[in-house]
Amino acid sequence: MSEKEPKRRLSTEERQSEIIRVAVELAAEKGVDSVTTQDMANAMQLTQGAIFRHFATKDDIWVAVIEWIRERLMKVLDKAATGATDPLNTIERMFFAHIGFVSKHPAIPRLLFSELLHKKNSKLRQLIQGIISGYEARIAGLLEEAKLHKLVPGDLDSQSAAVLYIGMIQGLVMQSNIFGGKLSLQQQAEKTFPIFLHGIKTRSSPI
Repeated sequence: MSEKEPKRRLSTEERQSEIIRVAVELAAEKGVDSVTTQDMANAMQLTQGAIFRHFATKDDIWVAVIEWIRERLMKVLDKAATGATDPLNTIERMFFAHIGFVSKHPAIPRLLFSELLHKKNSKLRQLIQGIISGYEARIAGLLEEAKLHKLVPGDLDSQSAAVLYIGMIQGLVMQSNIFGGKLSLQQQAEKTFPIFLHGIKTRSSPI
C-alpha cells in the first residue's frame, strides 16, 4: 500500500491568498463583525499562530481583503467595458458585470459598507472611500463623454448621476440581503437599470 504524499507547503503568497479567500467566505456566512481569526484558523485547519505568521493583525487581513476586492472588481469592470459601443453601453455593461460579481461574492457589500471596519481602522476607511470615489469618478467621466455624443443632456449633473448609479447597486444588494435571496438580484437589476437609463438619456435619442 503506497504512502500518502506529503501535503505541499504553501508559499507565503499562497497562504495569504487562502486566508483572504476564507475571510471573504466567512464574512458572507457570518457577517463581517462576527468573524474571528480563530474562525479563519478553524476553517483552514491551522492554528491562530499560523494566521498571524502571515498577517500581523486581524485588521491587516481586512485591509488585504479590501485590496483583493478592489483588484478583482476593477478587472471585472475593465473586461465588461471592452467592446462597448458607446459610453452609455459601457456604463450598462459595467453595471451588470458588477451585479454578477456581487452575486458570486455576497460578502463584498457587507465588507465595503461595514460600519465596524470604517470606524476601527482609518486605512480601511480610506481604501473603501478610494474604491467608491474612484468608481464614481469613472462613471461621471463616461457621462461627460456621453454628453459629447449627445446621448445625455448637456446640463446633466454627471457627478450626482454617478452617485445615484452607486446607490442603485447598493440598494439592490441590500434589498436582496434583507429578503434572503427571495428576490433575484439579477432580475431586479434588469428591471431597475432601464429606469436609470431612461432618466439620464437625451429624450430625442431612442430608448
